[in-house]
Amino acid sequence: MARPGPPVRIASWCAATLRISCCLLGVTSLGRLFGTDGVRGVANRDLTAPLALGLSVAAARVLGEVGAFSDSVAGRGRPMAVVGRDPRASGEFLEAAVVAGLASAGVDVLRLGVVPTPAVAFLTRSLGADLGVMLSASHNPAPDNGIKFFDRSGYKLPDEIEDSIEAHLGTAWDPPQGAHVGRVSDAYDEAERYIAHLLSTAPAPLDGLRVVVDCANGAASAVAPETLRRAGAEVSTIGAAPDGLNINDGCGSTHLEALRETVVARAADVGIAHDGDADRCLAVTAAGEVVDGDQIMAVLALELREAGRLPGDTMVATVMSNLGFRLAMREAGINVVETAVGDRYVLEAMKAGGYVFGGEQSGHVILLDHATTGDGVLTALHLLATMARRESPLHELVKVMTRLPQVLINVRGVDKIRVGDSPELAAAIELAQAELGQTGRVLIRPSGTEPMVRVMVEAAGADQAKAVAERLAEVVKNVL
Repeated sequence: MARPGPPVRIASWCAATLRISCCLLGVTSLGRLFGTDGVRGVANRDLTAPLALGLSVAAARVLGEVGAFSDSVAGRGRPMAVVGRDPRASGEFLEAAVVAGLASAGVDVLRLGVVPTPAVAFLTRSLGADLGVMLSASHNPAPDNGIKFFDRSGYKLPDEIEDSIEAHLGTAWDPPQGAHVGRVSDAYDEAERYIAHLLSTAPAPLDGLRVVVDCANGAASAVAPETLRRAGAEVSTIGAAPDGLNINDGCGSTHLEALRETVVARAADVGIAHDGDADRCLAVTAAGEVVDGDQIMAVLALELREAGRLPGDTMVATVMSNLGFRLAMREAGINVVETAVGDRYVLEAMKAGGYVFGGEQSGHVILLDHATTGDGVLTALHLLATMARRESPLHELVKVMTRLPQVLINVRGVDKIRVGDSPELAAAIELAQAELGQTGRVLIRPSGTEPMVRVMVEAAGADQAKAVAERLAEVVKNVL
């Protein structure tokens, strides 16, 4: 087992925030087609059917060249891919393009239909496929869509493979003919295999728990309620009637108002919120209080450590995790390894260090003993099982940490490179950090999936956090 990382030193970590922030501004190149979570954009404008087809052909070619395809799958002599999607209307034509591209490159394709992203990751490995493809823009609005690829082990492709796929786009190749082209079939019932896997990981039954699940009118609209019901919970739903256009529309993990109201109105014990592709999980207490990813991680980290399943008493989180979370983990004797924002970077650090638990404040939580990517339904199952096993309401469990006031302002319409190079902004950040001291911090970074710069400030008081964040946001807006 790898040696655990050193304990987080809060004082030195806060003092280094300026340096970390400036480095993170260069995480994603503006010229790179792949972002931190695949290729994403407005469907039929940025992400077109020809691009989806070309990416699929290029992925098949690259993975074949690097030996990522097995020599024979089920005796057919051709590699195999699984393809899933969320319910977006654009997913229908993009799925057709991806399937056509893969089959034309000599890859057999199993269409999984509408399933969560983590289901595609799991089924890629479980079904012995060589490649997994998910069509989703996660928490983004319905006009957007995206493509992400998984290798045969269910992990997202590394940057160098994505770069090679991009380099192969549109280049000449010798396509297969005759018996060497791929064949296409449907495997819509394989969602059942995923549900069975989730249930096999449950540490305790959920008998007696009354749960409201907000499925964001997304990919988990069928899977999430069914899984929790079979685990023993009494489940009701909102946002579970996808029509192709209403995904994430006033519902799900980015719009918790309806869930909060519903939990209180139905006298439920807890509310669970997923995003469009169900790789996230946030929660709501019986009183309608929001429980974010940091709080969920704090509860689960302590549970894993108590069960002897947290190697090195260490977990992984991103720079966006609340300072209160870090203080709570330090107090509990749990080390926190820090990464850039993005569950792929969390996963990389986990694999490199031999750790099994990590995640993000946004609700991406990775339980590596059971999944190869963030899995919102899995996270919900384990959080609810903790409530049931301890016979404790969620509001009591989350008292393990005190969340410091955090203000996040998204600044759109700015040049991200100029912002990163601005001496005026660097000076403003240094001044703000000095004002906040050791009980606050500043983080300014570009979004990896959207055209904006995020300004985040934490402070001992909400008013101070808001004032500093607004001041820095103005500096960002005025960068020339």
